[in-house]
Amino acid sequence: MEKKSVWKKITSSRETSLVIVLLVLVALISIKNPSFLGMQNILEILKNNSVIMIMALGMLCVLLIGGIDISITSSLAFAGMTVGMLFKNGVIHSTLLGFVIAMAIGAVCGLVTGLIIAKGNVTPIIATMGFMYIYRGFAYLVANSQWAGADALGDFKNFALESYLGLGFLNNVLFIVLICYIVFFVILKWTKFGRNIYAVGSNAEAAQISGINVARVKLSVYTMMGFLAGLCGALAVTIYASAQPNMQQGKEMDVIAACVIGGVSMNGGRGSVGGALLGALILSVIAKALPLVGIDALAQNTVKGFIIIVVIVLNVVTQRMMDKSNLERREM
Repeated sequence: MEKKSVWKKITSSRETSLVIVLLVLVALISIKNPSFLGMQNILEILKNNSVIMIMALGMLCVLLIGGIDISITSSLAFAGMTVGMLFKNGVIHSTLLGFVIAMAIGAVCGLVTGLIIAKGNVTPIIATMGFMYIYRGFAYLVANSQWAGADALGDFKNFALESYLGLGFLNNVLFIVLICYIVFFVILKWTKFGRNIYAVGSNAEAAQISGINVARVKLSVYTMMGFLAGLCGALAVTIYASAQPNMQQGKEMDVIAACVIGGVSMNGGRGSVGGALLGALILSVIAKALPLVGIDALAQNTVKGFIIIVVIVLNVVTQRMMDKSNLERREM
């Protein structure tokens, strides 16, 4: 049997190539700024980017079925702003209730979006573009020209500072991120629903013929995406100790970028939880590193875009190598 070269071993696994990219980025940044690898700094990076990391899971599923959702940060703002104003006006005082309300609002937003796409057969980009404006408008209506600061949030703002969910070892926010990734890994790897998601994205017509309710899968996926957006709305409020109607505006592009960097196909049917995680981590490191290494604020988006393009090209090369390797095995 012919031994693979080191390059072929690297490019035969998308996740391996992404891990190497991540390690190279961290190494280069650490040379410039040794404090970057400090444990406290790493935990802060993870916590501050937890919203992107969690929503990348929902976007992974949306992209897997061949869809897209650019309304997610508007759903996030609507859910987060509602909870913030409820705390500010003294309507609720329970942290748990705040999260439940936010997740319920997000799930309803996702359900409505899913109904329009799955039952109304509206193109996902068009439908979610409309809802992006609608849900953001709802956030501004709920705010009523106000915002909820730290003083108005009571104990809710302390959730991101504590670690009782992680039994004192892991911050509450990071514990939720960990649980989300474990749950989605199990769903996509070992459940019938997960297999149906891949089947719908690979070939919706064939999936329908084989007995899969394609509309139901799409509806479930968009509802799940909305649920995660609602969860992230509550998390964003407690992480930044404020609720504002413009919160996380434009960050839906970062969520999509994290998935694409992680090797998720925008044509559907290909992608993994591990890839989405690595894509989100690479994006998080880039966002934190650019100011640390002294890159001017005006040039940061340009550099960020360049790095994203390089990683995506590496993904394309990796996929071609994998396809070629699979073809060679069939010919043997």
